[in-house]
Amino acid sequence: MKQQTLAGFERYGKTTRRAQFLAQMDQIVPWAALAAVVEPHYPKVGEAGGRPPIPLERMLRVYFLQLWFNLSDPAVEEALYDSAAMRTFAASAQGNNTVQLGLVQRPIGNLCSSIWEYDRGRP
Repeated sequence: MKQQTLAGFERYGKTTRRAQFLAQMDQIVPWAALAAVVEPHYPKVGEAGGRPPIPLERMLRVYFLQLWFNLSDPAVEEALYDSAAMRTFAASAQGNNTVQLGLVQRPIGNLCSSIWEYDRGRP
């Protein structure tokens, strides 16, 4: 007997509560305003070159996924691999419909450190 594949199975799925929540947050959260506040503190490609940073809005979305779902850095990377809803949410930054996975742990850790440093310096 030949095994059937699951290709095309997505069309039979229902919208999960997680996907509904992320769609609402996509509409409610002012992503452009948040990015404008964090942008001066976000790393940029230096003169020496190196790997370009992950786009800021995408990193903010990943950071919020961590907060909303109580995920560690390795857990959010794994969740992006496992959950199509989370992957779509993170990829919807700048109208992009794909997200490059891998090596998210270090950049999200750097973003968190930058936010904490900024918060400590406030009166």
